[in-house]
Amino acid sequence: MTTNDSGAQVLHDLRPLHRDLRRAIPDVYRGFGELSQAAFADGALDRRTKELLAFAIGVVEGCDGCIASHAQAAVRAGATTQEAAEAIGVTFLMHGGPATIHGARAFEVFRGFAEGAAEGAPAATVEEG
Repeated sequence: MTTNDSGAQVLHDLRPLHRDLRRAIPDVYRGFGELSQAAFADGALDRRTKELLAFAIGVVEGCDGCIASHAQAAVRAGATTQEAAEAIGVTFLMHGGPATIHGARAFEVFRGFAEGAAEGAPAATVEEG
């Protein structure tokens, strides 16, 4: 797996799992979707900033799916590679050594989505499928 596709592969692998669970609990997924839309709506903080926050929380939680999903969304919202790196840097302070591991992986995923966006490549999301 290359830098360009590690995050996309995580999202691809999760897609059928989410689809199956969404069929079993559609109301819960619908509610989560509404919460997500409300949480990421522009307000005092713009969507880019909120996606970087979620990306950093994904690093702290060690959640590959969260990292991939929010890295992709942050890129789409206009976040830069440097902004992602600095958000990861804050996770080192707040979560210590484990964040250095998940942070390095997250940076690779972010750069992959950023490179794909620069090349105009469409990127799949968990919700698709």
